[in-house]
Order: sequence, then C-alpha cells, then structure tokens
Amino acid sequence: MQNDPHIVTAASARKTAKLFYYGNLLAVIIPFPVFILWFGAGILVYAMLRHHPNPRVGYYTQIATYHYYGLAGGLVPILTFAPGDFFVNWWWALWLTCVVVLIPLSVRQLLRINREAWQDTVKPLSH
Repeated sequence: MQNDPHIVTAASARKTAKLFYYGNLLAVIIPFPVFILWFGAGILVYAMLRHHPNPRVGYYTQIATYHYYGLAGGLVPILTFAPGDFFVNWWWALWLTCVVVLIPLSVRQLLRINREAWQDTVKPLSH
C-alpha cells in the first residue's frame, strides 16, 4: 500500500500540513529578507497545498495563512502611517511583536497536527 501512487500516506499528509508553519517560523525568526520573501513564496505554497487530497492538510494550510497574512497585513497600515524614522527606530518592537504573535500560534498548531490521528487518503483520479 505504501507504493500505491493513488494513496497519500498519513505520514506524508502530516509532514505536508506542517510546511506552511515552518515557513512562518522561519520568516519571523529571520525577518530580513525571509519575512518579505515568504510573503510571495507563501502564496505559492498555499496554492499547492490548499487543495491537497487530504482535506486536513488544506485546513491547516489555510489557518497558517490566516496567521501570517493577518500579521503582515497589520504591518501595512502601521508602516504606512508611521513617521519617517519610525521603522529605523522601532523595527525591533515590530519584530518582537511578530515573534510574540506568530511563534506561539505556529507552535500550538504544530502540536495539534502532531496529536491528530492522520489516515491514508486516496487521491481522486484525474482525467
């Protein structure tokens, strides 16, 4: 059954569900330039994983994107309407806020993924 190309194993689905969270963690731990690059790469990862044969992978990917893009979207008005030297003087506070928000959310979801009972999934036949 492991060699059947029409089966997605539970272990594979579990690993795949964690992928976006690992990107989120990397983006917040190494903010320059990973946070910015993950903004674009995350869209590609989301597009690939959202319609995974195992719907739980898509669910966890969607939650991970809410966390990351919600945080990134919150930074847009802050940095748009802040004074000119705000980022230069307060970048560390923005980074610390991102760390405090995104790391606990990502770790909590990774623990949920690990605790969930995953099952093998049959791939739908494509025509």
